[in-house]
Amino acid sequence: MNKETFFKKFLPAAKAAGEHFKLNPQMILAQAAVESGWGESVLCTVYNNYFGLTGYGQPTLYWKGAKTLKAEDGGISHLQFRIYESVEQSFFDFARLIRSVYPTAAAVSYYPEAYAKEIAYSRYISEANGDNREAYRQMLIKICQYIK
Repeated sequence: MNKETFFKKFLPAAKAAGEHFKLNPQMILAQAAVESGWGESVLCTVYNNYFGLTGYGQPTLYWKGAKTLKAEDGGISHLQFRIYESVEQSFFDFARLIRSVYPTAAAVSYYPEAYAKEIAYSRYISEANGDNREAYRQMLIKICQYIK
């Protein structure tokens, strides 16, 4: 999906989650773009998981506990991923996670460079899974600047 379509389609969910959890909706949208491959990943198209959230932990108000072993490329993964009933539940569960588990990042969500650094160098990113913290940080900043 192209960038404009992605932004138009998911901005309402990002705004609602941002307002509820007092987070910058632009950062939520930027992170959804990175994590979902602009809305093209298997996790988001099949399972409404726009942030690559793993299926561990207790169910929440937004995640009922359903999970899959399906990886991004359609193969089997060693990680379990959350299955959401809707796009909105994915966005709200992500915002809940950032607000509750990453309070330092949440506190600076209206400052894209500070937020990107906090989240990229936190345990949200797993270099063991091949993630590159600096590339992730730069992608978040670039997408957030584009959204503006």
